Amino acid sequence: MDREIDQDETTLSKLLSIIEQLGHIKDLDALLDRVLLEARKLTNADAGSIFLVDSADHTRLIFSYIHNDTLFTSPINKHIYSSQTLPINNQSIAGHVALTGEPVTLNDVYDIPPDRPYGFNQEFDTKSGYRTKSVMAVPLKTSRDKIVGVLQIINALNDRREAVPFTETDQLVVNYFANNAAVAIERALMTRETILRMVKMCELRDPKETGAHANRVAAYSAEIYQRWALNKGIATDEIKKNKDNIRIAAMLHDLGKVGISDTILRKPGKLDAQEFAIMKQHCLYGARFFENSTSDLDVISAEIALNHHERWDGRGYPGKIANLYAHEVRMGEGKQREEIPIYARIVALADVYDALISRRAYKEPFPEEQSLQIIQEESGRHFDPQVVEAFLSIYEVIVAIREKYQEESS
Repeated sequence: MDREIDQDETTLSKLLSIIEQLGHIKDLDALLDRVLLEARKLTNADAGSIFLVDSADHTRLIFSYIHNDTLFTSPINKHIYSSQTLPINNQSIAGHVALTGEPVTLNDVYDIPPDRPYGFNQEFDTKSGYRTKSVMAVPLKTSRDKIVGVLQIINALNDRREAVPFTETDQLVVNYFANNAAVAIERALMTRETILRMVKMCELRDPKETGAHANRVAAYSAEIYQRWALNKGIATDEIKKNKDNIRIAAMLHDLGKVGISDTILRKPGKLDAQEFAIMKQHCLYGARFFENSTSDLDVISAEIALNHHERWDGRGYPGKIANLYAHEVRMGEGKQREEIPIYARIVALADVYDALISRRAYKEPFPEEQSLQIIQEESGRHFDPQVVEAFLSIYEVIVAIREKYQEESS
């Protein structure tokens, strides 16, 4: 009995520590990754996924995050950017949980009792060769009983890595964890929505600055950073913290455009020299938004806003500046190589790539092959060669991001 009490206290202490840590994660994707990871650790589960209720259509779930240790050995994989949806109804396990607000635990999804209204879609197993067996799906329900999504974990494993049923203790622990995770997820959803509203403000001035563009550049940047950091041997905890920050900060890279004239922002053709000199000011305006920095996120946001048009070869702008907050700022000699913060070097590539591959008022999208060729040719000139290497090595993830965050009109 004493051993069981000790185990219960250890589990509770661990849960409280995890829940406290979730409150420090600001970006939605980083949070979903952590929630899914911790739920799997608590139950020794091989795989799992998170579905979120679509904010634009409350009758469906969006397949928002996935883990599978058997199939996805790399921390970077394209499957986390799946854009699949499913209706909130009784036909699927996740849909049933979202509809009823009640958890479902199954020992074998290929042997669902006939009195259950839902079934299991075997398509993923058939395509991948994976064998889904035990499943626990719980609602992500806030303290106000609002369901923001469904947490589904798959295949509890024994010591021989064989799939076994989830225990009653697993169910109690995961349900408690999910309720607390839901609060953090709702908060992260609000943070992203606030940022997208800021981007929308920019879009009113500059039609190129859409929510889809901001999400693509941010997701590209986060994944490029992770690959670059892994190549550098940076510690996992530091990678997670920095990836969380860059995913948000990159969305705000062009926030300073709100200070630029509509005449310049909406000009369909090429800017003349005087207009371009004014356009360059958006980097200064963007950085000034974060003058009174109170966090690492503020610092990174300012670095990106100021430096994402600098070039590896020193021919970018705004260059070295004596006083960013002076009434009149004189732009100096361009920063080069490592003088440019790594986050800005990454966003520079992500932003240019998205501009190349996207339709603009003054151009059609460049073909994919040509866009990649330009990126490769600019390695060592416009872009940090190591950032280009990281980008190219995860290109299938880049494509998945591009497909997920498409413009509404496309």
